[in-house]
Amino acid sequence: MASITLGGNPANTVGNLPSVNSQAPAFKLTKSDMSTKTLSDYQGSKVVLNIFPSVDTGTCAQSVRQFNEEAAELNSVKVLCISKDLPFAQNRFCGAEGIENVEMLSDYKTGSFGQDYGLAFADSAFESLLSRCVVVLDEGGKVIYTEQVQETGDEPNYKAALEALMDA
Repeated sequence: MASITLGGNPANTVGNLPSVNSQAPAFKLTKSDMSTKTLSDYQGSKVVLNIFPSVDTGTCAQSVRQFNEEAAELNSVKVLCISKDLPFAQNRFCGAEGIENVEMLSDYKTGSFGQDYGLAFADSAFESLLSRCVVVLDEGGKVIYTEQVQETGDEPNYKAALEALMDA
């Protein structure tokens, strides 16, 4: 269990992020067109998992914008923006913002992604939502970088995540 904060108040997650050098847990998430995507669909590409509570908050929206901008410069890298938002809300956001370089995925059906990756809130006003994290995977699905933002309202360290991609 990780201890983080939400608006300065203590909050906990259901577990801990996968460790660096471990194999990323398999996942099954929903795309904005309601189709299913799995981790194996990204085999052969480096992957950035940009994980957050809801695209309808300022910091979450900014992380999608920032990774969208950065992803335009990256070759053979997939940036997956993951929340429990309904795919309709994710689609609406991307359309309004002109987001084209990231893939939005939702954990709304089962919540198993948040459980399996140990990053769902266990308590607080955000209980069961996904905490703000970045997990970077190599082409074989091995974890090469993780960050769980200590204060949920803060942005992740984009530079460190992108440097992990270049070092892999």
